[in-house]
Amino acid sequence: MTATLILWAHALIALLFGALAVSQLNRAGTGLPRLAFLVALSATALWALAIAGIGVGDLMSWIAEAARNISWLVFMAALVRRDRSARMGAEIRLIYGVVLVVVVAAGGLSALAAVVVGRADLAGIAEVAVIMRMLVAVAALVLVDHLYHAVAPAARGGIRLAALALAGMWLLDLSLYTLAFLGIGDASVLILARGIAMGAIAPLFALAVHRNGDWTLQLSRAVAYRSLSAAAIGLYILAMVLGTGALGAIPAPYGRIAQTALVLGSTTAIVTILSSPWLRAWIKVKLAKHFFSHRYDYRAEWLRFTDTLGKPGDGAATLEARIVKAVADLTDSPGGMLLVPDGSGLGQGAMWNWDPTGLPTQIGENSLARYLESSGRIIALDDGRADSADSAEMTCVPIWMLDRGDAWVLVPLVHFGKLTGAILLARPQIDRRPDWEDLDLLRIAGRQVASYLAEARAQEALSESQRFDEFNRRFAFIMHDIKNLVSQLSLVARNAERHAENPDFRADMIATLKDSAARMNDLLARLSQHHSARPEALAAVEIVPLVERVAALRRAQHPIATGGLRDALILADPVRVEQLLGHLLQNAIEASPLGDPITIMVARAGEEIAIDIVDHGSGMSPAFIRDKLFKPFVSSKPGGFGLGAFEAQQLAEAMGGRVEVFSREGEGTRFRVSLPMAGADADHVARAA
Repeated sequence: MTATLILWAHALIALLFGALAVSQLNRAGTGLPRLAFLVALSATALWALAIAGIGVGDLMSWIAEAARNISWLVFMAALVRRDRSARMGAEIRLIYGVVLVVVVAAGGLSALAAVVVGRADLAGIAEVAVIMRMLVAVAALVLVDHLYHAVAPAARGGIRLAALALAGMWLLDLSLYTLAFLGIGDASVLILARGIAMGAIAPLFALAVHRNGDWTLQLSRAVAYRSLSAAAIGLYILAMVLGTGALGAIPAPYGRIAQTALVLGSTTAIVTILSSPWLRAWIKVKLAKHFFSHRYDYRAEWLRFTDTLGKPGDGAATLEARIVKAVADLTDSPGGMLLVPDGSGLGQGAMWNWDPTGLPTQIGENSLARYLESSGRIIALDDGRADSADSAEMTCVPIWMLDRGDAWVLVPLVHFGKLTGAILLARPQIDRRPDWEDLDLLRIAGRQVASYLAEARAQEALSESQRFDEFNRRFAFIMHDIKNLVSQLSLVARNAERHAENPDFRADMIATLKDSAARMNDLLARLSQHHSARPEALAAVEIVPLVERVAALRRAQHPIATGGLRDALILADPVRVEQLLGHLLQNAIEASPLGDPITIMVARAGEEIAIDIVDHGSGMSPAFIRDKLFKPFVSSKPGGFGLGAFEAQQLAEAMGGRVEVFSREGEGTRFRVSLPMAGADADHVARAA
């Protein structure tokens, strides 16, 4: 019964794949992938027909299976070959060639096992043949996976179903042969199950051929290396299987000893060889030279380059050291050194894996810096050692560079025509003369890292400038306060000539002098670069005594009247409030005519206390209030610093308040300072402070 089902199942498979092959006859000439697809469909139909008509264990069945596998591998290779030039086909032929060798070897062993069936002395061939068929399935699955992931995501739709069908076909083979090798299940039932599953795979091929995809694959360099590695591993396993099988014919116990020695010795030798950095570099160079049209995978190199520069991580090296490493990694140089502008020449900068022994104090003369900046050329030092370069280039190279055998090339870092440095690279492990591709890549990388260096130095200069700016800003505020103190003392001195006999005036004058002295001492402390005054914590403060104190200190300069709410409490810092009111009051005094009093009124406005400072001076225009009043270093008064209103606004906002201004030209100005009332929304005010 099972044999009958196997026959009909595989006959159906032959019919399905044969019909699909016939449907492709009129399209076979449209391209190599289509022709290869037709051949693969036909080979699969013949394989199924051989199983249905002859049986699984027959010689022709194994030959048909090998032909099926080869045809599908050729189809996959044709997909890759479609968009590759003749030069780019070398690595593809190598990858598929290795796998085809394994397929042919597996088919040959299987056919041999079918011929010698029943002979006890050759029973091991059948077991080796099963192992080989498993290797074929594994290698094919790996190849399908690698090729599918090499396709750009936008182009995968065209080959997704075909890749899925191929993976399913070889996965069925792997499952069948693995179970057969382990002796699990009835062989006829397993063959029947594979036949039924193959019948379900046939529609996937039918759908794949009618998709709008263009059967295009884009094989990356990484996939090629991985495929070569997988093929090498497969060949190693094949050699081990054949070698241990041959040594198994030696009588015990010597045969077992020989097999163990072969496995351990070969594994040790391979691990030792592959652990050599020189060998890995040599293999990479040879593969790039003979199998690819370009030495470098520019996308991968640039991603690694930018990652080294832009993602330092915790505890990473400085930017200059990362720059040297990023450029050295491009050419597999084991080390490098950065030369930086130093006076008229070049000095020693950051190093990466570079031995500083024997370096001179002056790394490069002025002539070298001028040549690199003017020409931008990369200097290959081996040319100078061989006396093959022009004298204009080599006469400026220091002797110590030429004497140092591991110095390879000197890469200038030019940014907007200005030399920001140069990188001296060590000789790669696989010595070679830098060609045009090396020079082009290093030239572009040099321009990129030159911009990084220039930006970093600009940031350092900006940081230093900001420190000077902070000092100048602090000094400007202090000069503003000094100007106010000088004005205050000048008025006191002028009024003393007229009111020196008045006891009240003398009391105000003494209080003013004490306050001025205290303020000057505070200004000297603020001028110190080590001064880091911390504002007092906000607390409930009676505003009227502060207003009266500020007004009393300036009544010797100008008439000042106070009034309004007498028991108002604000949440503020008294020192900052006094300083704020002093700035606004001084502005009002300077803007008011002599003898025209200034009024300070305190009132409640909702949950805030409003302090109005009103004068009847010249006033301000709306445009000046909007665009200039609260801008630092902008003043309407001759010789003014333009910092009073700005600092007052900053102080008010620091305490959770604000400063508003109402003015009309020719009529006067009212500054309103609004500060939070104690107990009203205190949490919000504290956060704002």
